[in-house]
Amino acid sequence: MEVLVFSFPDDYEQGWTLRNEIKKDGIGLHTGCECKVIIRPTDLPGFHFSFSEEYNKVFSIDISQVRNTPLCTTIEINGKEIATVEHLLASLIGAGVTHAHIEITGNEIPLLDGSAIGWIEEIEKVGMINSSTSPKPRPELITPVFVNKGESLIFAMPSKNLKLIGLIDFPYKAIGQQMFSIELSPSNFVKEIAPARTFGFLDQLEELKEAGLIKGGALENALVCNGDSWVNPPLRFENEPVRHKLLDLIGDLAFVGLPRAQIFVYKGSHSLHTKFAASLQKVLT
Repeated sequence: MEVLVFSFPDDYEQGWTLRNEIKKDGIGLHTGCECKVIIRPTDLPGFHFSFSEEYNKVFSIDISQVRNTPLCTTIEINGKEIATVEHLLASLIGAGVTHAHIEITGNEIPLLDGSAIGWIEEIEKVGMINSSTSPKPRPELITPVFVNKGESLIFAMPSKNLKLIGLIDFPYKAIGQQMFSIELSPSNFVKEIAPARTFGFLDQLEELKEAGLIKGGALENALVCNGDSWVNPPLRFENEPVRHKLLDLIGDLAFVGLPRAQIFVYKGSHSLHTKFAASLQKVLT
């Protein structure tokens, strides 16, 4: 019997797809261009991309598609790049969606308000149904996994439930050291992680713009730190930055699936996350 939910599943154990398609457009963070996304239900397990000019040519996402990852996760599919995929993928996998077809117009995913909550609201509007096919297997750790890049690191241990522990440390008084831990479930993701917005630093804005980045950045789609304070308060959580770092990690894990593990991440980045995801991929092969 088909199960329909307009909230979110209890856990990550079943297969779920959307009841109806979602259409959303907006500005890309780095390109500054208008982008459009259609997310469709599918019987294919996992997450799949296509381009509007060839919407029926569908490609499954894979960690090998990840390219340059300094300030976002960019993938290359069929010779075309798609930037800033992490918030949308985090929304889907965090909410419990296991089957989705994403059609894109442009080469970047809309940033919306800089968090995942806009996507979550759209998922809630259309609802989710049990998929007709089983989801892809989740990574099962047999032994601990450790990856690092400089002083940044991720350490994961086998566990029945997925628990995330994030720690960040910035030389800006408004942020400083922050830690947040969560036993992840769809409902916990929606309440505790999805609303957390991306953030940047006022003293780095000109440098980033000169590098051709953040052309679509604005006070409406990112928190901006000015050393001791925030340019555009209030924060949604006292520790919103570290929660957003976990949002990014969840999105980057969508390439391999949410592992059954306790994961500690210190000073996470997209390049570190995808290095970790690549190590998890080996567990699945």
